[in-house]
Amino acid sequence: MTQGKKVVLVVGAGDATGGAIARRFAREGYVACVTRRSADKLQPLVDDIRAAGGEAHGFASDARKEEEVAALVEAIESTIGPIEAFVFNIGANVPCSILEETARKYFKIWEMACFAGFLTSQAVARRMVTRKRGTILFTGATAGLRGAAGFAAFAGAKHGIRALAQSMARELGPRNIHVAHVVVDGAIDTAFIRDSFPERYALKDQDGILDPQHIADSYWFLHSQPRDAWTFELDLRPWMERW
Repeated sequence: MTQGKKVVLVVGAGDATGGAIARRFAREGYVACVTRRSADKLQPLVDDIRAAGGEAHGFASDARKEEEVAALVEAIESTIGPIEAFVFNIGANVPCSILEETARKYFKIWEMACFAGFLTSQAVARRMVTRKRGTILFTGATAGLRGAAGFAAFAGAKHGIRALAQSMARELGPRNIHVAHVVVDGAIDTAFIRDSFPERYALKDQDGILDPQHIADSYWFLHSQPRDAWTFELDLRPWMERW
């Protein structure tokens, strides 16, 4: 086990927001433990953090599988260090008309964006309560506040993860565990937005899309808050975003 080090676990450490959060915590001296279903996709992030002088470990893990989640948390806690901060950052934004949506896809979106959040946060919370400290952060979306046409599955999952966060915050706050939900409202500076929505991506020059590094700064801010002024919900959007 790494002596004297604290761990941040980022479940869903993609190339944008999740990766930026892992880098931000690593800069503060945290050991970044990052997961995706494919470990190969994590290597550039892990290498980048290490090249900057930080410590990082990548794990292939399916957050929808209870046994894999249990094994992941046990491996980190027993061989690396205590998980002081946990970030659930799995998305599943696949639009579809309610008239054409399939039961299989609806269930899969719920599994990824909601059920996986329950499994992972529960496993981490059980460790945190024994130490009487910790931070649990969920990445939400506007869909968690209102469902738009064509987004029934995603909105259902995001409403669910927000409700989970609320319940956990009320139960675990008195046990010195800070639970917060972050509403990310707007396009994020990613290769997907650049390639699929070039007109939207062009707004980057006007600060019209979200910078993953700036999102990550807000996650660090939440983790650093004194407990006499904890934030439960923080919404992030570009100045020109309609809401």
